[in-house]
Amino acid sequence: MILEFLGAAREVTGSCHYVSFGDIHFLVDCGMEQGADLYENQEIPVNPAIIDYVFVTHAHIDHSGLLPLLYKNGFRGQVYATKATTELCNIMLRDSAHIQEFEAEWKNRKARRAGKPEVLPLYDTNDANGVLGHFVSCDYQSKMTICEGLSVRFVDAGHLLGSSSIEIWITEEGITKKLVFSGDIGNGNRPLIRNPEYIREADYIIMESTYGNRTHELPPDYAVELAKVLKDTFMRGGNVVIPAFSVGRTQEMLYFLRRIKTENMLPEFPDFEAYVDSPLSVEATNVFHLNVAECFDEEALELVNSGINPIRFPGLKVSVTSDESKMINFDPKPKVIISASGMCEAGRIRHHLKHNLWREDSTIMFVGYQVPGTLGNSLLGGADKVKLFGEEVEVRAKIVNLPGISGHADLPQLIEWVKAFENTPTKVFVVHGDEESAVAFAETVKATVGVDAVAPYTGDIYDLESGFCVQEGTHKLAEKKVKAKTPTGVFARLIAAGERLVAVIRKCEGMANKDLAKFADQINSLCDKWDR
Repeated sequence: MILEFLGAAREVTGSCHYVSFGDIHFLVDCGMEQGADLYENQEIPVNPAIIDYVFVTHAHIDHSGLLPLLYKNGFRGQVYATKATTELCNIMLRDSAHIQEFEAEWKNRKARRAGKPEVLPLYDTNDANGVLGHFVSCDYQSKMTICEGLSVRFVDAGHLLGSSSIEIWITEEGITKKLVFSGDIGNGNRPLIRNPEYIREADYIIMESTYGNRTHELPPDYAVELAKVLKDTFMRGGNVVIPAFSVGRTQEMLYFLRRIKTENMLPEFPDFEAYVDSPLSVEATNVFHLNVAECFDEEALELVNSGINPIRFPGLKVSVTSDESKMINFDPKPKVIISASGMCEAGRIRHHLKHNLWREDSTIMFVGYQVPGTLGNSLLGGADKVKLFGEEVEVRAKIVNLPGISGHADLPQLIEWVKAFENTPTKVFVVHGDEESAVAFAETVKATVGVDAVAPYTGDIYDLESGFCVQEGTHKLAEKKVKAKTPTGVFARLIAAGERLVAVIRKCEGMANKDLAKFADQINSLCDKWDR
């Protein structure tokens, strides 16, 4: 019964944890790294074809984004997630695949002109569609037996529509251990979604620490603060450009903009228009509408029951096609533009930045965490020039950060979440925070809660029966950004297929001799065809 840390260890993104007991192998999250990579990440220690299950805490790409790659490399198990997370992954993973294909195509056009070798996308749409066929939707609070010795339950984490903490019970040789993976814990009192739920018992806690050494400012009225930014910018004749995650933050911005309109907070510009320029954001907003009863908080439900759509208002426009997106920048009227990605690393937001960063009358307003190494982080840090599409753009626009808004719990809230456990856990593993935050939070847990806590490195392996680290991972700093250690050619894809075949063969032990002989003949026949 072991737990190995693969991603988001002393880093904020790329969440991935590997657990094995007996012949069962599973992952909790399989996320993509975003921004700078501090430590060299460990690869999954077994062939992906051997992995039986993946449990996904929520749909954000840093928790789900490498699932298509897992499928590409041979995974054919089941992926368990809440109903809303499943629906959101259905659009987000396809969108991520499209981005991978688009970026590879763009790089290859340049490579062909320069006579350089072409690159393959990390994964493609077929891989995304493939893994989506293995999702199993789950209800909150329903304890499920996955297989002998393994049960799980999803609990609302209050971070995103469908987000969850996951309770996992493992029984091996008569010994049962309960693991709780916090996922990303919400900030509480957010529009639309419910507050995080507390869990009362665990042997091991694996929890996030994004803001593990910080306390959020006293939350202002975000609609009022947003109205101030809009007024200041519109008076100058410029646009307010909001880089926002398509899922969660975009819908919150629509909620605040609706309030500005309905409560007449901007009487000077009552008819201002707001554009949501992201096909993914439009689809994600539809998923919000489909999950009102299960995921909305009381205030949002009250509005819905009163016949009020909490995220729709006069002047709201959506652009889906690229032509519709381009036309936004030909409209001279001051406006709000909400576009993805939230950290400005990809997507249409980069086009809007190219058209607005050089304008002194415009404002770029950030409304979410910006991972170090991302374009968003550079702009917030005061960069005076940035490169977009190979062109250097001067930063003359006003760069602002909406104060206090965050989808993550801060230090006091994280401590309250740990204190809610009524037993004394064997250990708290602190993950999903930069090194300073993770280490500081682990020390705070030990000092204030009286529970042993540690911030593991990637590759650290723990024996869950004893609670001891049985193998230390790497402390080696990454020399460059590494999204994932992946095959880079078609031949490597063939190698991965061969490794999957070996994994399937090993699972056949104990089958009837007749079936084994038939399988062996099929393999030999295939080898005869291709053996040169």
